[in-house]
Amino acid sequence: MANETLKEFRITFGNKIRRMIWQLTWSLLYRPTPTFMHGWRRCLLRCFGAHIEAGAHPYPSVRVWAPWNLTMKRHSCLAPHVDCYCVAPVTLEAHAIVSQYSYLCTATHDFRSQAFPLVAAPIVVGAHAWVTADVFIGPGVTVGEGAVVGARSTVVRSVAPWSVVAGPSQREIGLRPPFEIR
Repeated sequence: MANETLKEFRITFGNKIRRMIWQLTWSLLYRPTPTFMHGWRRCLLRCFGAHIEAGAHPYPSVRVWAPWNLTMKRHSCLAPHVDCYCVAPVTLEAHAIVSQYSYLCTATHDFRSQAFPLVAAPIVVGAHAWVTADVFIGPGVTVGEGAVVGARSTVVRSVAPWSVVAGPSQREIGLRPPFEIR
């Protein structure tokens, strides 16, 4: 995570109200839906300002902190039990997959300041990239096009396109052969 990308963020009263209304909507109308009802969940997310393209797959157990900061391009996927803490924007490019139990975390605190302010930076998951199960992605990270992040990894700096990384230190373990993107 590049500290230069982190910007101080203040949670306003209006933000708290919007999130409270979203949480109520999530609890009553989003979460209880059957798995196959992606269209309904896309509609609900759009009603709260998310930019969701056709064919995106937000699963019913996905937690989205602020839908207005979420962009899902065509055929991208937020799998079951993904936590999308989108204080800053989170973008999933076309055909990007974030697998079950992963945590997309766009915010942290500036531990160098006595005031300990909330700071945030966007996350981007590139086209055809795959964030496998139970991965933590930190603020300001871009997972490059076609990259793969191995299960239970911790990612705090950007991942190069078409690379395969894994582990708590996001060690590069190989390259994925690029394929034609349609």
